[in-house]
Amino acid sequence: MPLFNVYPLYDVTPVKAKGAYVYDDKKVEYLDLYGGHAVISIGHAHPKYVKAIKNQVSKLGFYSNAVQNPLQVELADRLEKLSGCKDYELFLCNSGAEANENALKLASFKTQKSRIIAFKNGFHGRTSAAVAATDNKNIIAPINAQQKVTILDLNDIDTVKEELEKGDVCAVIVEFIQGVGGLDQANANFFEQVDILCKANNTLFISDEVQSGYGRSGKFFAYQHYNVTPDIISIAKGMGNGFPIGGILIHPNIKAKFGMLGTTFGGNHLACAAGLAVLKVIEKEKLIDNVNQMSDYFMKIAQTISQIKKIKGRGLMLGLEFDFEVGDLRKKLIYDHHIFTGGSSNKKLLRILPPLNIKKHHIDEFFEALIDVLH
Repeated sequence: MPLFNVYPLYDVTPVKAKGAYVYDDKKVEYLDLYGGHAVISIGHAHPKYVKAIKNQVSKLGFYSNAVQNPLQVELADRLEKLSGCKDYELFLCNSGAEANENALKLASFKTQKSRIIAFKNGFHGRTSAAVAATDNKNIIAPINAQQKVTILDLNDIDTVKEELEKGDVCAVIVEFIQGVGGLDQANANFFEQVDILCKANNTLFISDEVQSGYGRSGKFFAYQHYNVTPDIISIAKGMGNGFPIGGILIHPNIKAKFGMLGTTFGGNHLACAAGLAVLKVIEKEKLIDNVNQMSDYFMKIAQTISQIKKIKGRGLMLGLEFDFEVGDLRKKLIYDHHIFTGGSSNKKLLRILPPLNIKKHHIDEFFEALIDVLH
């Protein structure tokens, strides 16, 4: 049976990985500066992560949410401590799209309204409401297009105010650093005014931290660079270091009811073991400090390369913008220099999303290769 052909594939077959490196079936070593779309947060096959999963699966890999699961409570408590999101509550699911879907559903439950405001170049997933709130018509089927979604420009606070005052918006969803869209950010005043307007118009403010969360921006969450208080925070990618897990952090002004949300696999024992291992490593190895140090080092070198027209993003969620499309550049980095990087909807942008424990010599290796390709 052939695979349903929806992905253009590079001719690389990884079979093993360790730290910041991936090894293919021909024993070629690749420096991984993309981490499978920012998923690899603490490095491939981190020994504490591997040990935690092995220990858990040997005892109990899965049981349903109809029984007590102390691992969920431990994960929630540790997440509260590291993130600083005091008094929020946690609902666990399996992916970023599912996290955003639940966030939007919860907003509609809370407000009893149905329209969503999202922003140009945003990406929120491929499920029903999440994909409708994503600014890419190519991935929205007619069944998704039935959702009531208004897509606005970042930084256009006047139009946001006008739309919110119509009284039918249940949620504003935003990436504080756009991922797939190309590392664009609004200004601080815009984010802070949106937060104020949401609270004045019975609309929930959703921070999509699926890619930017878990320290990648240089703070635990990207919204924490601003003076805002999201009602719901969605998380996923770096949360499990490759194990499928997602969730939403829910402000205490939203009260739970039985049946409101549900999931079969979300928050299972094995997922919680993976999630706990990630948080423990982030804390013990001070990875958010490392993110800020390595980001500064990366940017200083990038600023010396004349072909780079703009450096975008924060922390280790970075983009290098050129005055040409980077498709061929990415291929040369992969095939000639054995380095994984990422693209975006901005075809002139090279995305850099390495593990949070990356070191200076990895960054040096990348820039040596980049300069060679550019010359």
